[in-house]
Amino acid sequence: MTSRDVAPSGTDNEASSRRLETTVHDVAKDLRRVTASTTFPLDLPGSADAAASRDRLVVQLDEHLLPRLKELSSPAIVVIAGSTGAGKSTLYNSLLGEEVSAAGVLRPTTRRPVLSHHPLDEDVLVTGPATRSSRLVAHDAVPRGVALLDAPDLDSLASENREIAGQLLEAADLWLFVTTASRYGDALPWKTLGRARERGASVAVVLNRVSRQNLGTIRADLLQRLRDHGMEKVPLFVVPDVGPHEGLLEPEAVAPISRWLAMLGGPDRSRSVIVRTLKGSLAALPAWVTMLTDAVDAQVAAADTLRADVDGVVPEVQDMARTAITGGVVARGPVSSAWSQGVSGSRVDGVKVKAGTARSSRRRGRAREDALDSVRDSVERAVRRSLVAAGTTAHDAIADRLGGPDASPGATTLAPLLDDAPSREARDRRADDATRSWLDEGDAVVDALLAGGARTEEAAARALGRRGLSTVLLTAAIGSDDALRLADRVLDGGHDEPVGALREALVRRAAEIIDAEAAPLREALDVPDLHDDASVALSVRLAELRRLV
Repeated sequence: MTSRDVAPSGTDNEASSRRLETTVHDVAKDLRRVTASTTFPLDLPGSADAAASRDRLVVQLDEHLLPRLKELSSPAIVVIAGSTGAGKSTLYNSLLGEEVSAAGVLRPTTRRPVLSHHPLDEDVLVTGPATRSSRLVAHDAVPRGVALLDAPDLDSLASENREIAGQLLEAADLWLFVTTASRYGDALPWKTLGRARERGASVAVVLNRVSRQNLGTIRADLLQRLRDHGMEKVPLFVVPDVGPHEGLLEPEAVAPISRWLAMLGGPDRSRSVIVRTLKGSLAALPAWVTMLTDAVDAQVAAADTLRADVDGVVPEVQDMARTAITGGVVARGPVSSAWSQGVSGSRVDGVKVKAGTARSSRRRGRAREDALDSVRDSVERAVRRSLVAAGTTAHDAIADRLGGPDASPGATTLAPLLDDAPSREARDRRADDATRSWLDEGDAVVDALLAGGARTEEAAARALGRRGLSTVLLTAAIGSDDALRLADRVLDGGHDEPVGALREALVRRAAEIIDAEAAPLREALDVPDLHDDASVALSVRLAELRRLV
């Protein structure tokens, strides 16, 4: 619900800022949320103590501070009371800037009490007689720290209303008694004010509907009566008579009361009461939070070091893998033997070439393609072994960096992520997928060569078959000189680009395999409590605590 705000002083923006200012309870509640969600993922010296301290702070907030702060932060109940026809509900609605409590000429008007409070005070509103018997309304125009209660008439014809009004006055923190120029001399106002004095309750009086020509005389008379009753310090507000009207009073008419209510409530007053009451407990919080903040910062610094350790290993192993692939290591041994048996033995490399173009029938091409399948199988196995070896090397290098005598603090937390069995299974799957996709890329390269319709490429595919030509290019890419010479012959020197592209594609896949070994470690370090801003939330709460206490 929104409404016009009657500024207690200055501009509307100043009033809004005052009403929305953070309270001690707000800060403590936020501190509890941030503290409970703080974790210490890395096993560092002191992290166990920090976690235990965090848990103790949460318990302290839950079981002691927050309940007491809620009680102390609960809005002061200001009951607007008075006799029939005094204009309580009209005054109440005018303070809020809109009709919240029904007002009219029928008596008694107020039946069920209405309790209005600021929306941000909802979770600190303590349950009691005032809240149980009233209709609760969250309203922006109510200052924080105050709850306005429109009570039934004290002299209501309905006995139930009179009883409720009496109960609410007993439960109130402050009585705002409304009377009129024609009724302030009656016995009821002074009886009510006497009860308040006996109870020790704070009281203010609103003299409503005072004609301007008699204002000075009536005000002076009422002030004298208050002095005679020992109530010279009771605030007195005079609302001039505006004649017959419907709806709200003008903001100017109730502005002094609005200013007074804003001074009564608000975070500043609440804060001073709370700090006095819980001085020791609140004073201990900054040091407690500082310790947690320092522990979180230590976690962040350790995580940065561990990331650098992991990221430092990966490029080194990737360079080794590139050197092995470009140096022809993958083509040695089994691949070389398969080429000798499957190609040279079947005279696949004996393709005739005239004027840069291979000469062969399709039938002979299919036979050569079949003969090259054994080479393709050997290439597939060799590439897979190479990729697995690259991943294993990366795994072992990272394990040595994190598990050696000079390992950085917190490295032991990452050790379970380097467990051999799960790592090996995942590595094998990645190598299988990468190998198959690389072989498919070889077929795609041949398709791209033939898409141009060039005579040389079409003749090479006819002489070796599409899959056979792909096998030759793939074998050349891993470093087979024999395959490179055959590719050079059948493509008339046009082999450099496709072979180079396939070689780089394999280097890229090896780099990805190696990088994947570091991925679980990076993921473990990429959590909010290890980010650079991990301690910001705690630091903000710390700054708020220091400002408030």
